[in-house]
Amino acid sequence: MKMLERMFALPLSLMAALMFASSAPALAAYPDQPIRMVVGFSPGGGVDVVGRIMAQALAEQLNTTVVVENKSGFSGNIAAQQVKQSAPDGYTLLMAPTTSYALVQTMLGSQQVGYDLVKDFKSAGTVGILPLVVIVNRSLGVNTLQELIAAANSKTKKLAYGSSGNGSTEHIITELFLQDAKMEMLHVPYRGSSPAMADLLSGEIQLFMATTPTALANLASGRLTAIGIASPQRLPVLADVPTLDEQGLKGFEAASTYSILLPAGTPTAVLEQLNAALAKALQSNALQEKLMKLGVKVQAGTLEESAHQLANEAAKWPRAIKALNLKSN
Repeated sequence: MKMLERMFALPLSLMAALMFASSAPALAAYPDQPIRMVVGFSPGGGVDVVGRIMAQALAEQLNTTVVVENKSGFSGNIAAQQVKQSAPDGYTLLMAPTTSYALVQTMLGSQQVGYDLVKDFKSAGTVGILPLVVIVNRSLGVNTLQELIAAANSKTKKLAYGSSGNGSTEHIITELFLQDAKMEMLHVPYRGSSPAMADLLSGEIQLFMATTPTALANLASGRLTAIGIASPQRLPVLADVPTLDEQGLKGFEAASTYSILLPAGTPTAVLEQLNAALAKALQSNALQEKLMKLGVKVQAGTLEESAHQLANEAAKWPRAIKALNLKSN
């Protein structure tokens, strides 16, 4: 009898397991619905331009729709707060200039900005690095760094520079630039780079340190002049514009890193799938060429590398901001 019980026990247990498995709901494959990519800055700026390119590339890799949604204001923090609070299911992404987010968090504090960059987000991967370009209104009549320094330090008129908000990349980096070049200018914060550029074009402000996509889009107007690039080498897309280092500001480098972030609770499997799609997209020669024409240095990374990059961004700015003695308003 015991022998018969043992003979029938295993098949019955297997049958029960199979019946349970067949009755359990099947897990939906990711993605099975459109994905939303939130951009925390106004349309037409560098983050928006790169975000739209990457949204299209991810849509092709994931065989779904990726919709870009602009939520500008508060130096991109409105968008970051919204993504942090969204469901951690992989369907809400943040196109993140992580350098800018790290800076504003350092300057204002996590409680005021409404998130902790490292604790509240996971990076699906790095997209690239965008050097900053010093651009001025052509009516200022300067073409070199030394001419700019002379104009800024003259007593005729106090020059003003714009940024995409207090604590933004442009704000902090421009202050570092002014300090190193021994200049003084009035800071005028805006709700993104596009309105700042509009005032630069009209002459309301005289200087803006823009990421390469923003610089290239507006230099075509003929009303602006690129003074210098804050990168170790000249950029192929701006080959005639010397680096700041070449012009005497030795060792001055400044760039904005762009990544794609998701809420911290996003499953690892979803992050891995997004990372793989991002890496494959960035291997495309066509996409690389498109980004390089915008002055973006493509830099893909694994999940581990991207997490390390995000942590580094959050950790490296407190000393610089403290040294500048900047206020949040």
